Parts: sequence; structure tokens; C-alpha cells
Amino acid sequence: MTALLAWAFAVAAGALVTVQAGANAELKRGFGEPVPALIVNYLFGLSVVVAYFLAMRISWPSFEKMGAVPWWAWFGGLAGSAYGVAAILLAGRLGAATLMALVLTGQLVASVILDHFGWVGFEVHQASIGRIFGCLLMLAGLACISVF
Repeated sequence: MTALLAWAFAVAAGALVTVQAGANAELKRGFGEPVPALIVNYLFGLSVVVAYFLAMRISWPSFEKMGAVPWWAWFGGLAGSAYGVAAILLAGRLGAATLMALVLTGQLVASVILDHFGWVGFEVHQASIGRIFGCLLMLAGLACISVF
């Protein structure tokens, strides 16, 4: 049951990524510029995270703990920002289905590579024939979505 809830939560989070792209694109249209729309998006998101942080009385990590984190772990926010910029600039042009198919294809292929080599903190999971075939199927799905 726990695995089923985890899967459902992951699917819901994926759906919200699509909603986020559409909402940000609408902010961009309304504001006339992408950067103010992204700032509003990230400030609103940050305020929710800070409210949760305060409500749950979570303690801030020590400088020692923060210093022990690998250098590359600090780039998660940069990656999220890159996605935000790409989505806000491309959502209106590509449409939700093509944009998300491209994003998901990039995520899937990158995740198989990261798993295979155990990069950025992931446990090693070999790029088996099944996983590679899944990537090829994703590419076929991308082609179908973007063409039709």
C-alpha cells in the first residue's frame, strides 16, 4: 500500500508540473515578460515552503552539515530554474503535450544514465535492455505526440 501511495503521489506531482507550466505561461502572457512571472512563481512557492518549515518547526542544518554536502548538490535550484525558464518560454509555442513529452523524455533518458553510473547520489541501476527499450518507446511516444 505504501508503494501505491508513493506512485500516486509521484504521478500527481508530475501532473502538477504540467499545471505549473501552463500557469507560468499565463502569468507571462498577463505580465508581458517571462522574468517577472518566474519571480512571482518562485516567491509564491518559497513562501509555501517557508510556511511549512515554520509550522513543522524544522531546525536549520548546521554549517558543518551544509559544508559536508557535495558541491554538485547545490545546483538543484539552478536546474529547477532552467526548467522554469524553458517551460515559460516554450509552453505557449509547443503546447502542453509536446512540452511535457520533451521534458519527460529528457528526464527519462537522463535518469537512466544517472542510474547506470550512480551519479548525483543515485544508487547504481544498470541500463538494462528493458530500460533502454523504455527510452526508445518514450522517443516513439514523443514523435507521436509532437507530430499529431
